[in-house]
Amino acid sequence: MQIRQLIAVASIFVTLSATAQPNPERPDLCQGAYFTEAQGAEALRTFAGTYQDRATWETRASLIRRGIREGMGLPDKPQFAPLKPIYHSLKKLNGYTVENVAFESLPGFWVTGNLYRPLNPVGKSPGIICPHGHTPKLDARFVEQSQQRCATMARMGAVVFIYDMVGYGDSKQSAHKLPQALKLQTLNGIRALDFLLSLPDVDAKRIGMSGESGGGTQTFLLTALDQRIAVSIPVVMVSAHFFGGCVCESGMPIHKRPTHQTSNVEIAALAAPRPMLLVSDGKDWTKNTPDVEFPYIRKIYDYYGATDRLENVHLPNEGHDYGPSKREAAYRFLAKHLKLDLNRVLKNGQIDETPTTLLEPAALQVFSVDHPRPASAVVGDDAVTKLLR
Repeated sequence: MQIRQLIAVASIFVTLSATAQPNPERPDLCQGAYFTEAQGAEALRTFAGTYQDRATWETRASLIRRGIREGMGLPDKPQFAPLKPIYHSLKKLNGYTVENVAFESLPGFWVTGNLYRPLNPVGKSPGIICPHGHTPKLDARFVEQSQQRCATMARMGAVVFIYDMVGYGDSKQSAHKLPQALKLQTLNGIRALDFLLSLPDVDAKRIGMSGESGGGTQTFLLTALDQRIAVSIPVVMVSAHFFGGCVCESGMPIHKRPTHQTSNVEIAALAAPRPMLLVSDGKDWTKNTPDVEFPYIRKIYDYYGATDRLENVHLPNEGHDYGPSKREAAYRFLAKHLKLDLNRVLKNGQIDETPTTLLEPAALQVFSVDHPRPASAVVGDDAVTKLLR
């Protein structure tokens, strides 16, 4: 590292350590509201001093990506198991199908979810992976906002896979707050992408990803690490001062490294120059997005001449969810950049989600008495943790 870079890094650490609110038990982590809003904005100004153009940004981008991988302990070539997908309970509904799916990620760990497909597709379809956020009942895959977005995207012509967070839905091989949950969910996201791309009806050049809250964190992290994702929509999550409130988002040292400090804004910016939509609202940590986070990321997109590929839909009177207006913004962006047919879901010029059939959780469950979890599955926090070493 050059002397000028070393001085810049030292300056960042001195400036930010004087204002941050670290966890005394884990000073290497940036968790929750690590900065105040003002401190988060000031941190971005400090980060911006480390680059001046596309070439110097890409040097920093490489540093941030390496820091994510090293902070997670993510190997360059993870030892994945063969997918061996399980499918059952195909349901043909109004303009789309849905079936229950599981596949193996690490040896003995199964990713569980639902695969939505359009009825009567013409040619290959775009693919979209949909991680979800946190819910008190650990049932986020089954709730209305999850079913609505997946079904509507499928009606538009996409093949959509929504999958459980660790500890949620059918993914009960360990608790959710596993110390290495961030690493495990990232590996599962890579494998979900592998699964989607293994389907013969999916166009590998038209792959999107979108999730809300903790699913938004998964979205911008995986987009940063995996160039196969062509379009990303992190919903109600990209913040200069908030780093995620769960171990699955900020429980490993990916933001603060010996060589640098960063935030989720810069990690989201690693999507450049691929199309990205930031969806924000006025009642959570994304309330400043139009004035703080979006302009910062837009500057980086400008280095690529790609500002037309970056958008922000801000809903100042709304809160922390993936509700109808947020979904509408996502549908329109996906239609534009993945060449989906928005007309299939319009009625009198408006998005119409009424054709969606909301199913009971039992109808969407992968593992049940009739469809038991494979006997080879590794069960228990300690056993699952051993898979991650």
